[in-house]
Amino acid sequence: MHNCCPSQRQVNGLNNVLNRHPWWRDAVIYQVYVRSFLDSTGDGIGDLAGVRAGLPYLKKLGVDGIWLSPFYPSPQHDHGYDVAGYCDVDPLFGDLAEFDLLTAAARRLGMKVLLDIVPNHCSDEHPWFRQALAAAPGSRERGRFHFADGRGPGGAEPPNNWHSMFGGPAWTRVTEADGRPGQWYLHMFAPEQPDWNWRTPEVPAEFDQVLRFWLDRGADGFRIDVAAGLFKHPELPDSPDPEADARTRDSVNPLAWNQPEVHDVWRHWRAVCEEYTARDGRERLLVGEVSVPTARDHALYVRPDELHQAFFFDLLSAPWNADAFRKVIGEAMQDIAGTGSTVTWVLNNHDQVRTVTRYGEPAPEPTPELTPDPAPEGSGLGAARARAAALLMLALPGAAYIYQGEELGLPEVVDLPDDVLTDPIFRRTGSRARIRDGCRVPLPWSGQASPFGFTSGAEGARPWLPQPDYFAEYATDRALADTRSFWHLYRDGLQLRSQLPQLGDGPLEWLDTPPGVLGFVRGDGLVCAVNFGTAPTPAPVSGTPLLASGPCPAGVLPGSTAAWWINDL
Repeated sequence: MHNCCPSQRQVNGLNNVLNRHPWWRDAVIYQVYVRSFLDSTGDGIGDLAGVRAGLPYLKKLGVDGIWLSPFYPSPQHDHGYDVAGYCDVDPLFGDLAEFDLLTAAARRLGMKVLLDIVPNHCSDEHPWFRQALAAAPGSRERGRFHFADGRGPGGAEPPNNWHSMFGGPAWTRVTEADGRPGQWYLHMFAPEQPDWNWRTPEVPAEFDQVLRFWLDRGADGFRIDVAAGLFKHPELPDSPDPEADARTRDSVNPLAWNQPEVHDVWRHWRAVCEEYTARDGRERLLVGEVSVPTARDHALYVRPDELHQAFFFDLLSAPWNADAFRKVIGEAMQDIAGTGSTVTWVLNNHDQVRTVTRYGEPAPEPTPELTPDPAPEGSGLGAARARAAALLMLALPGAAYIYQGEELGLPEVVDLPDDVLTDPIFRRTGSRARIRDGCRVPLPWSGQASPFGFTSGAEGARPWLPQPDYFAEYATDRALADTRSFWHLYRDGLQLRSQLPQLGDGPLEWLDTPPGVLGFVRGDGLVCAVNFGTAPTPAPVSGTPLLASGPCPAGVLPGSTAAWWINDL
């Protein structure tokens, strides 16, 4: 059970700022994984028309906008992150006319539309890469990518020892026009995704045109894939730990990621966005997928003339532990917010195990510093903790991104058969340990059996990934009808959040709380506390909370529960 709306007196006390700051500073954006959102054609794959049909649902939820996963022409080896053409729509998802209808519908509802742009790599079916394969070594065409001669007798060994993020070598050898084994090309992900060479002027010039194409069509900004990538060490030397990227599935290789030249790209892209903002007053947004070692490194990407924001993944990766959460939140508030940007919080996305499952899994090996509290299998703690984490995220100063299905409390689908798995990580490694299909299963909308209203096809139509029978418990029609559901918790949190002034810029002060409890008060008087343990503790505020992630009587904060109060003192 959770309470929602504050009294008018409390709202009036909070709304002391009349002029809102830029929309993105405290926006809540809903990540739409297009192929799994809603299918309008009956082929079992979601599409842009399905997204348009779902906009009223998202408006009712209360988000400020949507981020669309790649819908560009693509052979779909990595579900659209292998782009064959950057300025069109893949027929699988619709066409440019449907994109225009979608952006117009979103604008009528007052919602922003962000596009996912992929500048680090493209598809091996992109026209420029095909030209490179047909061209000779040392040619202009090959200079747009990272082609290099191999090492060892006959050049039979890769140019260096780097490994792909998706497993295996980061190099693939090509067959030259005369039929002989030839050079190698670099791909930090799958072989079907050759990396662009951003040191070649043609590449940044081409992406400049891509940005303008979509901005001219009404896009409100871009989520930038692999924003710490683009540039590689110019000499392509061996890495001291070549398998680190594949082992961690993160951007660890310091020779392939986070090179200093990348900041010049973001300064230029920021200037392009500012140019469009100056024309019509509509502020465009750049938010980067930035995976770097520390919050201080992260802060370099959101300086005033670079990206507006960058996802802060440390909260997503933190174990369920009050000290761990306090540490990463504190570092973000100090280092990132200190740049003049705001922190961009995230708990779920299309690459990670969903929180309901992640927080319910047995704890990893404990460390002396941080010992997560394990959740017994089937205990329901995973769902309780996911609800509490959601309220915590929505209370933090800054922006937040919600991944589709998060608002339904969807768990990870962990038992997909091998023969339906499509993740290139599984294809390259044969391992299920880090596959991403489980968080990408199509959403359940209604009914008691698959396809749960996801597809409009004839009875028996099959979604591109199978939906488990238990998805009936999470269908949106059931969630909307049950005031105790995840959906209502998110909707109530978003409604209250929208009534708070300048949420993105508010200060944060930690409260003195018992062990295992995290509490803070913001400058506008909002108090948030989370009990990371399982036993109840005294609440930091005596009154009944405005909103709680579970039953929460006055003066008590139950275990695995978060709550909000307004500090009237």
